[in-house]
Amino acid sequence: MFTDIVGFTEFTALRGDGEALALLTMQEAIVRAALAGDARIVKELGDGMMLWFRDPCAAIVAGLCVQERFEEEAARSDTPLSVRIGVHAGQQTRRGDDLVGHDVNVASRIMSLAGSGEVLASEATVQAIAEVPPDVAFERLGPAVMKGIPAPINLYRAERRAA
Repeated sequence: MFTDIVGFTEFTALRGDGEALALLTMQEAIVRAALAGDARIVKELGDGMMLWFRDPCAAIVAGLCVQERFEEEAARSDTPLSVRIGVHAGQQTRRGDDLVGHDVNVASRIMSLAGSGEVLASEATVQAIAEVPPDVAFERLGPAVMKGIPAPINLYRAERRAA
């Protein structure tokens, strides 16, 4: 999974480095609270993060939780906080504490296609989920062409089902 704070560069320009650092600290706390089991933050990437999950369903649920917490924080402040998230299930290669490989690149590209407040997932992710939680729904968006990825990837938008 990859995350990216939408509008972070403009936020930093308008609010300054101190508030930008506070926002990054808040993001880290939100993400850490959403992690379950052996999931982990692989690395921070400026205003984004690379996360690893053994279970693709846990990744989707965590992504939706992160989105919800960002929305709650935005409602409490005068800051239009939003994050975009991309999830892809596949193979990776360890390089020290880092992860690399084609499927890592695909996850990053999926995140770059996500809109503000979206959790996008590849078809491989959706198919790898043994049992979709009853409060999660996937909307098929269709194939997407991504820079450097030889074949289009079918994408889905993950959302909470209305109660």
